[in-house]
This record gives sequence, structure tokens and C-alpha cells, in this order.
Amino acid sequence: MQLAIKATGEGAKMLTFLLSKNPRNLYDRMDKGHRVRLTYTVFSDREVEAVIFVTPDPVELVKNSPDTYQITQYINDREFVVSSIFCSDIRSALGTALNGRPKEEYLDWAKHAIQLNIGFGPVATDLPDSAIKELFETLGYQIEIERGQAAYNFQLKERSSARFINLKGTVTVQKALQHLFVLIPVLDNYRHYFIDEREIDKLERYGEGWLSHHPLKDLIIKRTLRFRELIDQVGAKFHQPDITKVNLTNIDLTKLDTTPEPTLESQPVVRLNELRYQRVVKIVENVSSKESIVDFGAGEGKLSVRLGFIPGVKEILAVEPTEKEQLRALKRFSEASHEDDFIAPIPIWGSLYYYDEQLRNKDVMILSEVIEHIDEGRLPRVMDTIFGSYKPKVLIVTTPNVEYNPVYQMDEAVRHKDHRFEWTRAQFSQWTHSLARNYSYEVQLDGIGEGVEGYGHPSQIAIFTRQGGIENE
Repeated sequence: MQLAIKATGEGAKMLTFLLSKNPRNLYDRMDKGHRVRLTYTVFSDREVEAVIFVTPDPVELVKNSPDTYQITQYINDREFVVSSIFCSDIRSALGTALNGRPKEEYLDWAKHAIQLNIGFGPVATDLPDSAIKELFETLGYQIEIERGQAAYNFQLKERSSARFINLKGTVTVQKALQHLFVLIPVLDNYRHYFIDEREIDKLERYGEGWLSHHPLKDLIIKRTLRFRELIDQVGAKFHQPDITKVNLTNIDLTKLDTTPEPTLESQPVVRLNELRYQRVVKIVENVSSKESIVDFGAGEGKLSVRLGFIPGVKEILAVEPTEKEQLRALKRFSEASHEDDFIAPIPIWGSLYYYDEQLRNKDVMILSEVIEHIDEGRLPRVMDTIFGSYKPKVLIVTTPNVEYNPVYQMDEAVRHKDHRFEWTRAQFSQWTHSLARNYSYEVQLDGIGEGVEGYGHPSQIAIFTRQGGIENE
């Protein structure tokens, strides 16, 4: 993790006094087990550059974490990317400049705008480049976004999703740091600490003078505070009637269900994820045999809950490999159990990679936005387990339509960083019909969401029906 601040032109040397760091001394400190270093790589009358590095201790990062029992503590990017961890680590080193309190003889320079070049990264963000540019260009910066080339041994993507961001503008050092301390966590959309009222104070302090009129203030506040009760508290301060309803014209930034929505002239009121649930539920309602259902990749249980209200359903197995998601699903199932005629789903820890005898011969099996998270090389074996061993009477599969991605004005090759692939309509058709022939199923294809001529629908869906097993009504 690194941050470089270069001052050029008149007053460049004042950067050392504003940062309160002697260029003759190497700043090298340990902060909660993480090593923080600051050094000057350029020093002249009209150009001074300070670079701050953070080297986290990977063991310290997972201590006291609720995820220590999961493999994700070993496979993640928190050790390498600029995030809230980085901001916390450098706060003490840059506290003088961040608070605008250098020695008294330099107070006037603290209020003086200087030509600054700021570079930081790598940044792991789900926001498209267009959103990142709007976040910073609104504040008067010129911005360049750099991406590394991705050299995978398998077909995934041609360039890295991690980015280095370079800013150029004439601004006070204090204001520039305040921008970074607010927007870096917004980009990364992760907090390594508990969010409470202190986060409101921080947002108001660092956002003073610019956040209230920023066009993406809804997004900034929502991703900073997360919780409705905190968002409501700060809403009046920044004149937000309902800040939880983020509605941007050109890009989808909420990412609540990891699937972007169309960025057309009139954004649909109903989210794509909601349309997908409605479609799957409608299909299940219209098959004659639906007593037993398997919801693979059930996540937080949103679809499983809806299935529990369908008349005629007697058993729902909500299969999910992530225990954290299962805990959320359990809470959702418990809340819904108070409703009349609700069949509570049974949570099952499981994966498509492992055979489970209890999933055999069910009436309906659902893979909603699941297959794109599987390496293409492993997909044939997975589908052989489903069609050859589980043998559901009806299999419902939904997946993104990659042809639709240009409608989102995306810079990324796929909609979510965890997607291993996304198929065109022709590729999906070829794949589904090949499976149907090989395993004696019939298949129907369709789209979900608002279609656009030449691009199709945002999601595509396949309904497989076992020959001789069941007919759609």
C-alpha cells in the first residue's frame, strides 16, 4: 500500500513543514503490528515528493476476526490494497497535515493551495472507472487510472481489476488529505472496524465545504455509514430527504446484489435482482410437481424465502458454502416463519463441487447467478453431477448476458470481480442445448429484465425439463 504526494511550483518546499516530517530523517514506525514508513524521493526548490508505505502484518489482520474459521482469512487482498486499514495506519503519520495544524509560522501555508500530484494504490473497487472519475473530477482534480495486465494461466480476464489512481490539482494539502480519507474507504467499500456515531463526526469534519454539494454525496454517505440509523442522523446535515435511495443516471453504484442495472434514459424502478426472483418464482409456481426444491448458492436466503410461500411446496433445501451468508439466511427464515403458510427453508452447508446424497431426485433445482462463479474448466464436472446424479425434474439456470454489458457503460470485462466468465446469448444457447441432448432434457431459453435491441436482456435464463419426468403447465 502506498501514497505519494508531490508538490510542484511555488511553495513546494512547504510540503515538508505541512507534513511535519524532516526530509533528512526516515519516518519508520510500527502501528498495531503494521509498519509505516515515509520518505522523500524528490527534494528541490520547486519539486518535493513524499511517499508513505504501509506493510501490514497478515497475522495481525486476522486476529480477533469472526472469519478466522474460514479459508478467506488466507485468500484475500487486505494485505495489499489501499483501504480503511491503510487510512488508519497513516493517520498518525499525517495527522498534522490532515488537521491543518503545522507550526505557527507555517499556518498561512496550511491555507495556501499548492500544485499537487497524488498517487495511491493499488485500489480494489467495484466501482467503474467512470464513477471513480466523477468522484474526483468534481473536486477539481485531473485523474488518470492505471491498470496492470493480468497474466493468468487460464482464461479469466486480460487486465487486473486493481487500479492505481493518479490525481493532479491545485489544492491545500489538508483538503487533499481529507478528500482521500473520505473517498478511499468509499472506493474500497470495506471497513475493518465497527461503524458507529464516530464515523458521522469524521464524515462531517473531513467533508466540510465539499461533500454537501458533491453530485455523488448519496453514494459517499451510504458507503461510509452503511446503517440506516446512522444515515438518517447525517441526512439532515447534508440535506438528504432519503439518502438510502441512491439514484444515479449514468452508472449503477449500489452493487447490493453484485449485478448492475441498465443505465438507460429511464432507470427501472424494480431492480434486476428483484425481476430475477419474480421470474424464478413464477416458473416454479407453474410447474406441476414442486414439492421439493433445491436453491443452490442460496446466499442470504432472499429467493428461498419467496419459494417458501408458494402453495404446494413442502421442502426447500437452501444450499450455501459461506457460513456468514447462512447466518443471515437463518435470520431471514426466522422472521418469515411468523407468516401464515410459510414453509421454512432448511439451510445446508454445501458446494457444487461436492456430491450430497440428500439433493437427489428433487422436483426443482435452481442455480440463480451461480455458474459464472465457477471456472469454465470445472463446469462440465459440476453439470454432470447435477444432471447425471441429482437428476432434478426441472432445473432453472440464470446467468448474465455479456452482450448487455455495454449498456452499463462498464470499463470492466465482467460485471463482478468474482465472475470467472460471462457468456453471450449464442454461447449460452450452445451450452444449454448440448447439456439437454446429452442428458435427455428439454430446454427453453429466455431473457430477464428490460431488453435493448442488439444487446438482448441483462440476464438470460434456461429452464431444463427432464424428458418423461414433468411438463410445464
